[in-house]
Amino acid sequence: MTSAAITALAPRIGTRAACRAAGVAQASWYRCHRASPAPARRAPVPHRDRAQPRALAAAERQAILEALHSARFADLAPAEVWAILLDEGTYLGSQSTFYRLLRAAGETRERRRQATHPAVVKPELAAAGPNQVWSWDITKLHGPAKWTYYHLYVILDIYSRYAVGWMVATRESAVLAEKLIAATCTTPQHTEVPTEANPRATRPRPERRADPAEPSPGHQGLAHSREPPPD
Repeated sequence: MTSAAITALAPRIGTRAACRAAGVAQASWYRCHRASPAPARRAPVPHRDRAQPRALAAAERQAILEALHSARFADLAPAEVWAILLDEGTYLGSQSTFYRLLRAAGETRERRRQATHPAVVKPELAAAGPNQVWSWDITKLHGPAKWTYYHLYVILDIYSRYAVGWMVATRESAVLAEKLIAATCTTPQHTEVPTEANPRATRPRPERRADPAEPSPGHQGLAHSREPPPD
């Protein structure tokens, strides 16, 4: 309705007066009734893809990289290279430009020569059969009386899980451990492990070795008995 009134009054009193009489802004009227189409807008370009008028040319960027790659500056930081060149009266670009070009080339890490250390391999002991690798340990056991403890020395074959030697002592001693290991090494050990295919493979029982200073059971308040345990 308002648009029709302005269209009818515009030839007589003018577009400005018709818009004023109808209470419509003149710019809004022209924007809605302009004959030419609006100019097409270009697609927005990201800032990093825009052509910068002050950007360095390809030859200038290459000159900076060649200076940084030279044998003279190979072990120096980009800031030091920039300062040395500036003292010599040569300006190739700003410090940020040096770093930006190195970052684009994937060279912003340590520029000096670094010693490379191979990955340390954890030591591993593997056994393909019995009597190849033994492992030993000492376990502290509670005694029959309060504050009484014993130490169980055990040597295991890691392949068959067989106790090739063991000893019970009242103390933990390197001398006793050395004696047990020496005695176990001189004792003939089993060479065959029971399997499903050969379930009758026998293994000698380890010899029980006790500490000479170990008190007898009678000293601990214990007595031998042949009676069966109570139900």
